[in-house]
Amino acid sequence: MIRPARPSDAQALATLQSYLDAPAPELLASFAAVGTCLVAVDESDDRPVGYLLVIDGEDAHIAELVVHPEHRREGHARALLEAAIGRSAPGTRVTLVVAAGNDPARSLYESLGFREIEHRPEFYEAENGEATDAVVYAYDVGRNGAEP
Repeated sequence: MIRPARPSDAQALATLQSYLDAPAPELLASFAAVGTCLVAVDESDDRPVGYLLVIDGEDAHIAELVVHPEHRREGHARALLEAAIGRSAPGTRVTLVVAAGNDPARSLYESLGFREIEHRPEFYEAENGEATDAVVYAYDVGRNGAEP
């Protein structure tokens, strides 16, 4: 099940955020001012097992998407992405950035109709100081064919 984040989710979301390679705690803390946070929950106890943070504007940018490692491959990321697309008005472009080597994520995005629009060399910096490339994807709501 997907629902909007609640203030009572703050600790669970912070824990989930720790699984990201490049977390932005200040962004998550202020999501209500900059966008929307959708939460995937364990239906047995309404506990967040993943979240998607969208920065709203002329377009919508998915700034963070994470699912707890124990709940991956259960459809939560797909459901979060579909919910984000579904809440966007026709003509809205939904964008996201992903590490070029993250093949599972890229496959998911492409299966939903996202298309690669830009390659950013050395975009992400790893803890060891090395940089990795990133790919920018876009989904044009109402133009990419059937909605998810």
